[in-house]
Amino acid sequence: MTNTPDIRRASCHCGTVVIEAYLPDGMASASRCDCSICRRRGPGAVTAVAAQVKVLQGQDNLGLYTWNTHVAKHYFCKTCGIYTHHQRRSNPAECGINIGCIEGIDPRDYADLPWVDGIHHPCDQS
Repeated sequence: MTNTPDIRRASCHCGTVVIEAYLPDGMASASRCDCSICRRRGPGAVTAVAAQVKVLQGQDNLGLYTWNTHVAKHYFCKTCGIYTHHQRRSNPAECGINIGCIEGIDPRDYADLPWVDGIHHPCDQS
């Protein structure tokens, strides 16, 4: 995995939603999170600049899921249900892009990703 800046396209399973994202560290930022939603949905994600994530197709078909603090915004296709990307709670200027949705990427090449501690998020600590 290189940390060369990159622009990638990603799409949902049915092809209704297509996004384009600027990845400042390319695919080198790939990781998995163990927060309550990420550990259930499973895919790894790469870091994109939120202001440079563009919905090229299917804006009206994007569903939005939030909970708790409502800072994190998780987007998915309303037709096929695939999670494409999310705006991060830890840094709302960043988005996580679902590795499995990125065109030309084989998720098996990213089987041993580092884990991010999402369970112990500072906003959840008393």
